[in-house]
Parts: sequence; structure tokens; C-alpha cells
Amino acid sequence: MPDPLSALIDLVAEGGVAVLSGAGLSTESGIPDYRGPTGAARKFAPMTYQTFTRDAAARQRYWARSHVGWQVIGRAEPNPGHLAVAGLQRAGLVSAILTQNVDGLHQAAGARDVVELHGSIDRVVCLDCGQTTPRTDLDRRLHAANPSFEALAAAVNPDGDVDLDDASVAVFRGVDCARCQVGMLKPDVVFFGETVPAARVDLCFAAVGGARLLLVLGSSLTVMSGRRFVLRAAKLGIPVAIVNQGPTRGDPYASLKIDAPLGTVLPDLAAALSLAQSGSSNVP
Repeated sequence: MPDPLSALIDLVAEGGVAVLSGAGLSTESGIPDYRGPTGAARKFAPMTYQTFTRDAAARQRYWARSHVGWQVIGRAEPNPGHLAVAGLQRAGLVSAILTQNVDGLHQAAGARDVVELHGSIDRVVCLDCGQTTPRTDLDRRLHAANPSFEALAAAVNPDGDVDLDDASVAVFRGVDCARCQVGMLKPDVVFFGETVPAARVDLCFAAVGGARLLLVLGSSLTVMSGRRFVLRAAKLGIPVAIVNQGPTRGDPYASLKIDAPLGTVLPDLAAALSLAQSGSSNVP
């Protein structure tokens, strides 16, 4: 019986792989996950859309914490796992990359046509005029509005913010939309209480339905946002392989489960397949 990595190599080697990635893929880039080994215990509950739009004090607290967190997230670099996924895509083995992450590290690693299920933290949208701008623009404006703002954070949270004390939050000044001057700015991510756009979900379902294998990377599949794609694959008879540290709610549907760091498994997978392809190309 082949070892788990060999079995994964055999599955991926046939191509047609749809990748579904979660926070566990980015932990080796310094971004903790929610529920895995690096998951951070946080003082505050995650922001909900309803609270963000209705409570000015909550928005101020969010942007103060997110402004500090962005100094870490904005400098994060793709790790060997991201690079391996991009390499598998370039090799023609990965047909789709669907991610629950908002950090943009798949694209930074060179991946193309990534479907960001929950949006991206490196974009900001005005809820009044609809303009979308790069997060780097907002970062410059917030630095200008808060020239003496200093806050130290022990660790960034999975959704890109940090825990700050009330005194630090109280002196922070937010900014409105630069175009319409009055619009409420929000990161272009799906907050708790929001719904993922239907067209984006349909795109993901189509990618899964057209795949030969669904490969889940670094997701506990605790919430239905990601688990529904595993359920769809299982319903269609499409094999599911999972690489994650710790159990997932998709384990009962997986034909292969590897409990190991992605930064080890994925480079080994990519290297083995690269060697296999190089070998096959030399066959007379």
C-alpha cells in the first residue's frame, strides 16, 4: 500500500485538480489560522457587517486594529506551499484555485485566476459610491491622518487585524472615501453576517464540478462556506484529498487525508511531479 504522499502524487499527476485553500496554507507566512495549531486566542470577536455599518465606534476600533495589522499582512510573503500550488498550476495539473483566504498570497506566488471566495484585504471599497481602491492608498492616508499614532501588537489575527487597548483606539482617526468625501470605507472582504456573492459561489461550484479531484489545503472546513464544495464533490463522485494539520469536517468525505505541514508536503509533491513530468518527456 503506498504511503500517503505517494498516493497524493498519483492523484494529482492525472491533472484536473481544483484546489480549495484555507488559512492553514498561510501560517508559514506569519499569518495565524483560526482553529489549527497556530490559531490565536483573541480578545475581541470578529467584526460583523451589521456592527461595522451601524456603529461608528466599532468602525474606529476596527480600522485602528486593521491599520496596525496591515503593517504585517502587507509585508507577508508567499511560503513554499503557495509557490508549490502556483507551480502545479503552471504545469497544467491544477485547473482552478479557490481560496477562503484574503491575504493575496496565491497571486503573489504567481498563481493566476484565483477565485477569492471571501474577497481580499488589499482592496478597500466605498459603501456609498462603490469605488474600489488599493489598500496601500488607504494606508498612506491613515498614516497622514495619524502621524503620531503608535501601537504595539503581540500578534496579528487571522483576519488581518490585531488586539489593541482602548487608549490606543481612542486616539486613532479614520478617514472617509477620497472620491466622494463622505463614503464609508470597508475592506473588500466578506465580513461575518455578509453573504458571499452568488456569482462567486456559482463560479466555485462550476470549478469543482469540472474537476477530476478536489484538493483541500489548510482548511478545517468548519464553516459551510468551504465545506459545501466538499459536499458537492462527494455528491458528484469526485475524489477529495485533504492536507491539513488536525481534523476537518470534510474528513468523512475524503479518499485521502494527510495530517502534516503544508510547507513540507506541497513542495515535496511539486518536486516529485516535476521529476515525473521531466522523466516522461524523455521517454522515446
